[in-house]
Amino acid sequence: MLPPIVRMTLEGRAGQVRHARMEKLGMPTNTDTPMMISRRALLLAGSASLLAGAVLPGISFAQEAAGGTLVMTISPEPNAMISAFNSASPVAVISSKMTEGLLRYDFELQPHPELATAWEVSADGLTITFHLREGVKWHDGQPFTSADVAYSIMEILKQHHPRGRGVFSGVESAETPDEHTVILHLKTPAPALMSALAGAESPILPKHIYEGTDVLNNPANNAPIGTGPFKFVEWSRGSHIILERNPDYWEAGHPLIDRLVVRNYADSSARVAAFEADEINLGGDGLIPLNEVKRFESNPAFQVETRGTEMNNSLDVLECNMRNPYLAKREVRQALMHAIDKDKMLDIVWYKLAELLTGPIPQSLPNFYSADVPSYPFDPARSEQLLEAAGLPKQADGFRFKLRLIWPATGDTYDRAAQFLRQQFRKVGVDLDLQSADVPTFINQVYANYDFDLSMFPSSVGSDPTIGSQRFFLSTAIKQGTPFVNASGYSNPEMDAVLNKAAVEPNAEARKALLAEFQKIAMTDLPMLPLARPIYVTVASANVRDFITGPEGIRSNYATLSIAK
Repeated sequence: MLPPIVRMTLEGRAGQVRHARMEKLGMPTNTDTPMMISRRALLLAGSASLLAGAVLPGISFAQEAAGGTLVMTISPEPNAMISAFNSASPVAVISSKMTEGLLRYDFELQPHPELATAWEVSADGLTITFHLREGVKWHDGQPFTSADVAYSIMEILKQHHPRGRGVFSGVESAETPDEHTVILHLKTPAPALMSALAGAESPILPKHIYEGTDVLNNPANNAPIGTGPFKFVEWSRGSHIILERNPDYWEAGHPLIDRLVVRNYADSSARVAAFEADEINLGGDGLIPLNEVKRFESNPAFQVETRGTEMNNSLDVLECNMRNPYLAKREVRQALMHAIDKDKMLDIVWYKLAELLTGPIPQSLPNFYSADVPSYPFDPARSEQLLEAAGLPKQADGFRFKLRLIWPATGDTYDRAAQFLRQQFRKVGVDLDLQSADVPTFINQVYANYDFDLSMFPSSVGSDPTIGSQRFFLSTAIKQGTPFVNASGYSNPEMDAVLNKAAVEPNAEARKALLAEFQKIAMTDLPMLPLARPIYVTVASANVRDFITGPEGIRSNYATLSIAK
């Protein structure tokens, strides 16, 4: 690892391009105090250069690039390569390096150009026109055109994406008047749609590869052909994924590294050891055990970043299988909420690196969050009263009934949470059988077979409740075999009506009121028991640059990622 002074010198040299961008834009710069330049300023400079669509004169991006290989890790290992068909977070992390979306977003969640350079939304919200970037090629050399966008939206995202089926449901047609213009015609306004067009969420795929095939089983799903800065090379399951620099990438001189290797580690202690042995340079989404975070923060060999989850907003929740006769009773679900000492859980399970939830929408989405919901303070006596009222007295062994809790084996946090919940529920007479499962087994049992009582997993809200939340509460989102949708079997016509109205309401205040009502109903019925929003950290070696540049975090395309040598 390089000494701090050498790293700072190299960082300053690597920052010359950003300085030139800012100077050209008339933004203040101060070479004597480089650390005073805000990340937001750098982001704005980068976005503006995108809008210009050209390399600034006199600057060679190839000279800035340190090149080399960066090794990162994600967990669990993705079970697919393209996020168009699978919304699991590890899939989005790897997919976004190869495939791109129409837009990218800044930390304020405002859109910026990616495959689209400009766009207009009609006053009634029923027409959205995208002007596409010219000169873009697919990794196989074929030109990217409006036909690819229209096909991806209408035939892939609208039909097969777990969240896209809701987000794009109002899109009736996609018109392509020329090769670089796409006009979406909607039957109803879709206010969430413009927040869902990042590559990690809604990747655009090549029509010439997918048309006329079984898209769910197309070979390109495991060897993607995209427009992104990195090209697929190899996926050795259980070991590693290799991506290489796309020499024909549309943003000249990018990406800045030659190769991206993603290694798989079986457990968190192995990842910690790999970081400390300098075997890996980067990892995010809470790959480091929470009790190790402070140690990494205090080590100058590493950088620890808490931003980069604003587009994801992953929530730790319990989903109740309402096919179970006990959990079908609302009083039982409410009793379970009263049985959890969430303040103590915050300390023991998340080491205070989380924000407790009051409902299905976190406080990190202030435009949609409402605190005016039924609450369930820790009250074991009230929990037992509700269970007695539900006709479930304690038996001779001290228990009323038993439930089975399943969770994906993605680290030690859920293991601690499961043990904690078991202790809490036993105090009110509810026993828990605990089952940790690898991700494919978890998905099969919960979403294909509905073979669970309680499931604990990270539920992504995204940047808008219509994108992330509604799929767990709408009755029409129940689709056996599709992961990370309504697996509880919950069905409430009032809930359906509220969510369907919110999905098409163009007035921001009226929509916020509808979403406030959604939160009230959700916290009354409790098909899902909200626990906390973990504060995921990203860890990088000290010489890694631009590993978190926006709200997508490690799900960004990493075109500007570099390593100081």
